[in-house]
Amino acid sequence: MTEASVSGLACEARLNLRNLPLYIDRISDRLQSFEADATQEGQRLDFRFAFGGASFDMERLVMRANAADRDGLARIKDLLATAVEVYAREENPEIVWTGDLAGETRLAQFREMTVTHVGDLTPHMRRIRFAGEDLSRFVKFGGMHIRMLFPTREAPNPLWPVLGSNGLPAWPSDDRRPVARVYTIRALDVANGVIDVDFLVHPGESVGAAWAIQAASGMKVGIIGPVGRPVRQASWYLMGADETGLPALARMLETLPAETSGMAFIEVADEAERQPIDNATGIEMHWFLRNGVPAGEDQRLADAVRAVAWPQNDSAYGWFAAEAAAAKIVREHWRGTLGLGRDHTLAAAYWRRDVAGLMAG
Repeated sequence: MTEASVSGLACEARLNLRNLPLYIDRISDRLQSFEADATQEGQRLDFRFAFGGASFDMERLVMRANAADRDGLARIKDLLATAVEVYAREENPEIVWTGDLAGETRLAQFREMTVTHVGDLTPHMRRIRFAGEDLSRFVKFGGMHIRMLFPTREAPNPLWPVLGSNGLPAWPSDDRRPVARVYTIRALDVANGVIDVDFLVHPGESVGAAWAIQAASGMKVGIIGPVGRPVRQASWYLMGADETGLPALARMLETLPAETSGMAFIEVADEAERQPIDNATGIEMHWFLRNGVPAGEDQRLADAVRAVAWPQNDSAYGWFAAEAAAAKIVREHWRGTLGLGRDHTLAAAYWRRDVAGLMAG
């Protein structure tokens, strides 16, 4: 019996990266945004997550992961491999994990889900409930989003991904590959094994919207997750979202502590698209109705967020999710004008006008 099997699970991967020192700071910044504590001693950089640990040995070019259980180890391998592939892309990294669970092909991040209910919240927002097994991992790692895997006309019976040797999903050939789009878990009931996902139904080339329009009980999809950074805990929040970011914003308002304060701005098409939100916090809600202005062209959402004075304390967080141009305006204001880092802000482009993309829009 190995030491790892007594105290937990451990594995490592050697890195063929000559330029790792050039981007290790960006890798470290990314990992810390997933609520990791970082320490450095000489050529070794260590990270401590709530669910395990990781390290980079800069001298030997080795990265290591350890955790108490399979889910934790899979999560850390995923975070490390993704960070390396993002920032070392030009070096074409080859990541092969050795050690505990190295031969597994079951993708811990994946679940097959079955539609159990379909209902409309507003004329253009449809809520779909899915049932699946063992959904606890979608709570323990703090992320709100999932990558949903849809069948298509070209691949009506897709093959689901398996675990690759790099710790990331390995996909089937294109003729059997599902299409992936990122959505928010609007509500999660682990005890009963169900999640709710809200779909913005609209014309255009949206794979998710097209699927949601014809969704019916018994239909199957895959999900991978959670994906995305956890929202940092704070006592004051400044939030902004259009319809695509509304499910995530609404979930935060319904689940943050009651003593949380701040302001939330929400942009929707018109009065019919306003939906009830069981706001459990002290955050003030303000709605903007476009009333005929095309989505992505109304400047009031970004302007309202920029107009709010940032409080002079460390326990404040800015969160924004909308069309790409609006997200860029807010991001440049928070990062450039106010000098706030990613530990205090997240401004995400959930969609781009006239472009089909990964996110829900």
